[in-house]
Formats: sequence, C-alpha cells, structure tokens
Amino acid sequence: MTRRLLFTLVMCAFAAAAQDKASFAGTWKLNASKSDYGPMPAPDKLISKIAHEDPKLEVASEVVNQQGEFTTNSKYTTDGKECTNTNRGFEIKSTVKWDGAALMFESRGNFNGNDVTFKDKWMLGADGKTMTIARHITAPQGELDQIQVFEKQ
Repeated sequence: MTRRLLFTLVMCAFAAAAQDKASFAGTWKLNASKSDYGPMPAPDKLISKIAHEDPKLEVASEVVNQQGEFTTNSKYTTDGKECTNTNRGFEIKSTVKWDGAALMFESRGNFNGNDVTFKDKWMLGADGKTMTIARHITAPQGELDQIQVFEKQ
C-alpha cells in the first residue's frame, strides 16, 4: 500500500512538472493597442508563426514598421544551450530556458558597433489565447522596457 501511494505521488509530481511547460505553438498577431513600446513606435504589423515541440522552438515573423517590411526566421532550444541566429544581417546569440511556465530568453548582439542585450520573458494567458512578452533592452544609449501582447489567430 505504501509503495503504491509513493508511486502515485511521484507520478503526480512528474505530471505537474510536465504541465508547467506551455506550448507557444501557433500564429500570433501583435495587439499594438495593448502593448507598450515605451518611447519607440510600435510596428504597424507583427505576426509570428511559432513551431514549438520542446525543446525545439522556431519563430518566423513578418514585420512592417517605419524601416519597411521584413521577415525573420529564428531557431532556438529551450534547454539553455546557446543558439545563433541572423536578423537583418546581424548575428544574435541567445539562450532560452524554462522558468516555471514562462520561457526566459537572454540575447545579445552587436548592431553597428553597439553591444545590445535583450532579456525576454514569454508568458501565456490562462486561456492560451494571449501571449505576453516582457522585454528589457540594455544598450549604450540606456535601458528600456517593453511589453508586447499577442493574440492567437
């Protein structure tokens, strides 16, 4: 009886831990009116298509902003290993790991001689239809916080 109870408790703990890791898979559209870009202008359009089969995470984004239209394609792993992606000709090195149900990104790159770091926290709403990205940017010009709110399409 005691072994059966212990086995059941261990299995429940594993199931609970597995449920903490959310899936960010889907097509996500930025809701600029619910987002806060600080002193920077929000993009006119931002749609991200995310493929997520943990630990693999791929993000393909379409962006329209004051600088024009462009797409980005990035590949990550959620196990904390460093990944390198190129965004508009700039190399960005990132690590991604879980913090409970949130994904934590630490990225750095050199943009035209300026070292910039990004710390992102990806969170899903309870209904799974809203994704919020809290971003902290550190650059030679100073620090900036942003909030991006996406809705699942």
